Amino acid sequence: MSPDTPDPHRPADAPAGAVPTPDDATTGPPAGGPPTAPGHDPAGYDPAAPGYDPAGSYLPWPPPSAGLAQPADRRPRRTLAVAGALVLGLAALGGPLGLLWAALAPDTPVRKTAEGAVYAQPQPEQPIAADGWFSLLGLGFGVLAAIAVWTLLRRRRGPVDLAALTVGALGAALVAWQLGRRIGLDGYQRLLVSAPAGTPFDKPADLRAGGIERVLGVLPVPYGNLLLPAFAAAVTYTLLAGWSRWPSLRPEPEPGGAGWPVPGAAGGVSWGPAGTPAPTAAPEPPAPGAAGPTHG
Repeated sequence: MSPDTPDPHRPADAPAGAVPTPDDATTGPPAGGPPTAPGHDPAGYDPAAPGYDPAGSYLPWPPPSAGLAQPADRRPRRTLAVAGALVLGLAALGGPLGLLWAALAPDTPVRKTAEGAVYAQPQPEQPIAADGWFSLLGLGFGVLAAIAVWTLLRRRRGPVDLAALTVGALGAALVAWQLGRRIGLDGYQRLLVSAPAGTPFDKPADLRAGGIERVLGVLPVPYGNLLLPAFAAAVTYTLLAGWSRWPSLRPEPEPGGAGWPVPGAAGGVSWGPAGTPAPTAAPEPPAPGAAGPTHG
């Protein structure tokens, strides 16, 4: 080692030509800082990456973990609270969905008889149109809800959000059905009781391909096109997760923030080609007066 060549393991106040001691080799940042790894060369590291020490060739030891650390706001109670709010919010959106369905679905013409109301036409198309409109609106609602949850709650992506999204979409379908079918229902029931036989009037839209049935006479279970919003939401969210650049449903970390992998760190993720070797230190220049290589 020549006097003109700095030695990274020799203290600044040591005389030139002094032999580094074991104590000198482990010298790191000033007291009170994090422990360091001796001689850890940060060549090739981004100075903005977490853990880079611009004052010298030392990095925190042990190196930062390359795993995606969970943010502090993903505690179980907070996660359940956000999931509950998501379910209630989606279910509340079933109100506007029901109003839209009632506005688009046509009423069915009926006629009053002694036995009650009968269809004014032998094979009316209005009930089929009501089921079709509900199915289309439910599918669209589920897809849009999944995209919104995936985008807005990007730091909370996971199976809990998927379950909350599915339950919330099912709740929205129930709210939309009950609200939409009750618009104009009071007037229809009043005419059904008081109108004379032969009076024509309209029956509000309702579902024939979906509803609620009781299992064992106790447990209410939805069926039919009431399940379409939840189905569309679950499938869309799963497809978004499958096409994500992250290998699991863990939340995406902020670039450069906590949990972002440090390239080249132990266990870290390298963004270069798989076969690219690590950069090596340049050879030290020969000392003044040193003999050159012998030529044969």
